[in-house]
Amino acid sequence: MASRLGSLYMMSLRYGFDPRRTGSMVRGRWQVARDRRAFNAQRQASGHPEWFPDGASWPIPFERHDNAGTASGHYFHQDLFVARAIFRQSPRRHIDVGSRIDGFVAHVASFREVEVVDIRPMVSKVSGIRYVQADLMSEPPQDLSADSVSCLHALEHFGLGRYGDPVSYDGWERGLRALTSLVMPGGTLYLSVPTGQHQRVEFNAHRVFSLPFLRERLLQSYAIDNLAFVDDGGDLHEDLDPYSPEAEISYGAEYGCAIWTLRRSESTT
Repeated sequence: MASRLGSLYMMSLRYGFDPRRTGSMVRGRWQVARDRRAFNAQRQASGHPEWFPDGASWPIPFERHDNAGTASGHYFHQDLFVARAIFRQSPRRHIDVGSRIDGFVAHVASFREVEVVDIRPMVSKVSGIRYVQADLMSEPPQDLSADSVSCLHALEHFGLGRYGDPVSYDGWERGLRALTSLVMPGGTLYLSVPTGQHQRVEFNAHRVFSLPFLRERLLQSYAIDNLAFVDDGGDLHEDLDPYSPEAEISYGAEYGCAIWTLRRSESTT
């Protein structure tokens, strides 16, 4: 029953409706009205009501029922986990492909320069972030290679047309080859993708990989230095055995997130 309700909730989010947020708004409307009456009474009694006259009405009735913030889920954990790893390793050059600018890239740019590759344009100019627009499913830029590369929650989108890229059934595989071409022999690739026990495509949002399927493809070019996993509850599990029985069933997840730390083979073939 709980699983079915969770599925219905996720489906409603995809269509732009958040039942929890709507419930909070309904509960909060009368509280906002009550607080406004109290505020207006205090303003009139203050002796200087002209300091803050009313502007446009902008009620936000739902945030009083929210938590202070979100410290769980795929993006929170992957962004922090990989940014910390890059800080510890201090690579000579770091290139990111397709990760969130206002999440992971901002984390890394707070302590070092980062080069960002994305198929979409980026208008903003930010110190410490060098931007390159490119489609990695086609020929990647020849002058790009680094001892440290990241691609967080992006590879699953390649070839689905979501971001204006050409539709390609094997776009993820072409993207992975391009990523590998960016990583210098002996260098590190930080890769995260949605992961679950039922491999599938949810067009045109993303693919969900099974852990054994992707592991075998990664081993063609990389050694696995570390595996972390965000489960369906949004909690991070670190330093996992990628060959364990639990790994064989993708830790029982329907929509988890595997965070791979990979070492490229010294061979350039």
